[in-house]
Amino acid sequence: ALRVHTLPVHDCPVPRPQPQKKPEKPLSSCPAPEDNHSYYVSRLYGPSEPRSRELWVDVAKANQSQVKVHRILSNTHRQASRVVLSFDFPFYGHPLRQITIATGGFIFMGDTIHRMLTATQYVAPLMANFNPGYSDNSTVAYFDNGTVFIVQWDHVYLQGREDRGSFTFQAALHQDGRIVFGYKEIPMSVLEISSSQHPVKAGLSDAFMILNPSPDVPESRRRTIFEYHRVELDPSKVTSMSAVEFTPLPTCLQHRTCDACVSSDLTFNCSWCHVLQRCSSGFDRYRQEWLAYGCAQEAEGRTCEDFQDEGHSSSSPNGSFSPFDGDLTTTSSSLFIDSLTTEDDTKLNPYAGGDGLQNNLSPKTKGPPVHLGTIVGIVLAVLLVAAIILAGIYINGHPTSNAALFFIERRPHHWPAVKFRNHPNHATYTEVEPSGHEKEGFVEAEQC
Repeated sequence: ALRVHTLPVHDCPVPRPQPQKKPEKPLSSCPAPEDNHSYYVSRLYGPSEPRSRELWVDVAKANQSQVKVHRILSNTHRQASRVVLSFDFPFYGHPLRQITIATGGFIFMGDTIHRMLTATQYVAPLMANFNPGYSDNSTVAYFDNGTVFIVQWDHVYLQGREDRGSFTFQAALHQDGRIVFGYKEIPMSVLEISSSQHPVKAGLSDAFMILNPSPDVPESRRRTIFEYHRVELDPSKVTSMSAVEFTPLPTCLQHRTCDACVSSDLTFNCSWCHVLQRCSSGFDRYRQEWLAYGCAQEAEGRTCEDFQDEGHSSSSPNGSFSPFDGDLTTTSSSLFIDSLTTEDDTKLNPYAGGDGLQNNLSPKTKGPPVHLGTIVGIVLAVLLVAAIILAGIYINGHPTSNAALFFIERRPHHWPAVKFRNHPNHATYTEVEPSGHEKEGFVEAEQC
């Protein structure tokens, strides 16, 4: 049924409406469309909006001492390299100091390097099968001035579609957590890019990992990745001279006290875990600890005053309980990525370190008195191990320092690169030794 709304009759004659002229240009005062994605708010700026040009950073005009053209990524196909930031970048509320730049138009934000970097934990202005090695004019460069880190894919071509022209775009990670995608040259519609050889995505994603015993090998542990959030941009909106700005929203992790956590008015269901001294919704990168320490059950029906009373009456540290004690005691175990809530195949070996967390201290055990020489030997051994660990951390964080170059030149093998393996439907990574290129800046993945 149709409802007819009648307007009141006026005694005065009503003038005939005049046709209105359409504005030739969109009003610049109109705000950009805004989308709320729980963790981020995104704003899309079209080619005709001044803000899209303001967000683009001209790397060529920046301080060239802060701009680095990655020679390996600029001359190869389907490779990635780790880069250390000069500041902590908050990604989904997690402070990150290290990221991985890939030739495929995205930044991998995960801690564990595996061969399916396209699956999740990414910042992707335009993830596709780009091949910077096709042209001498193609480069992958990054810029870091202490407050913003920018990666620019400049004049890169799609593998097998080189005739469609080159792409130029960038991703900017700001110290305050903002993420900006800038698109300078997009010669074709993103909807026309094939995803048969490489995923095609634009947006953000994050995931957490859970470590479980492997059913096949009792001595091993299997690491399962779960993507808990993803932001997907409309590919039809990715055009030349457009831009997207992501502004982070508050998360539970920002609260440092129980009172601030439980009184939070966020859309997340924030809970306080007294054991970990952490506020969380249970869905972040620390979920393994959240489950292992029973934080979800601990917070049920309890107040901050209850936790304070427990803190005053808690027993000595020897009585503390670690959920990992007696469980993760293997010193050499293989980790497998078992499943993933994305479309990618993930039954692959990640290059993660060991997972030994055990409590070998037993203060109740009594033995014969320890001689002074034994104590001195133990102290010297501990100091030597600490010095080696600190030296390794320094070399890992400063790959271009004199010390790092000294060991690189004298070790039997060069730093390996990480490269995609060509599969019919997926893009996977494997370690290779590219010839004819310098390997400084590449970080060797740790093997179990």
